[in-house]
Amino acid sequence: MNSYRIPEMAKKYMEHDMILKHTDLPRFPEYRTRLLYAFLNKHSALSGNSELYALVTSLVQLGLDTHDMVSITNDVKEEKAARSRQLKVLAGDYFSSRFYYLLSYAGHIDLVGVLSSAICEANRLKMNLYLLMKQLKLTADEYIRHSVEVKTQLFLSFASMLEDRFFNVWPEMLRLFTRCEVLVQEIIRSETSQEFRESWGFWHVMQCGTKDEKQLLQHHDPDPSKLRSLWMKYKITPQLHDQLDACMTELEEKLELLESDKLGKELQAIGESFRWYLTNKSATQEV
Repeated sequence: MNSYRIPEMAKKYMEHDMILKHTDLPRFPEYRTRLLYAFLNKHSALSGNSELYALVTSLVQLGLDTHDMVSITNDVKEEKAARSRQLKVLAGDYFSSRFYYLLSYAGHIDLVGVLSSAICEANRLKMNLYLLMKQLKLTADEYIRHSVEVKTQLFLSFASMLEDRFFNVWPEMLRLFTRCEVLVQEIIRSETSQEFRESWGFWHVMQCGTKDEKQLLQHHDPDPSKLRSLWMKYKITPQLHDQLDACMTELEEKLELLESDKLGKELQAIGESFRWYLTNKSATQEV
């Protein structure tokens, strides 16, 4: 397959009437999926399955991310919120079941085992991260590093399948693209006080803030205006933009070193959206 159409294929499973009506879903893992598809498409033996492998991996990731959106407690009283919570659990299970079905139907049982092991590792890393969060033993930089590590596990499982020339390139490209993706999401979170908990900004203030500021962040329902003042004081959004700019520069430098010109151009096209986001957001902030 020469054209990338994984998101369109995934819509068949994502746009279920019950899901659309009663709950919301996490963002589709677009960058990691496009990256995996591009590398698999350059494999002499795997290119014929690049579309299937990228699709099922994106569905598994979507399932994991959907389960992450489920609230820890089950004490929701309001009917609409309770239904949304239940649908997230079911939707996550549904996406995971499609992964098993599609690979089994196509006769790729070995990949079921590979991805299942990656799911276990991703969940193990996630639990370690949650424990550090609960104990408040996390710096802002560690939060980004752990988040990237969790998000790359499913896609890293393909490293041993790729051709030797990409054995070292794949993990490095995946890490850089995922870090950029995480930073973009953190920038979006930094622009709303409603999603401050356990964000980069949260951990940065917990690391550098005063005692009163830390207590404010740990309050169950802090004053949004005070949160915005904190974010302005510590320049949360500009700092995240600087990190994204640095990550993009590193990514672009690595892409220039790729031996495969065609793959390099494809990856540059994928990464251009990060640069576009950074440029346009900066221009917007200057107005």
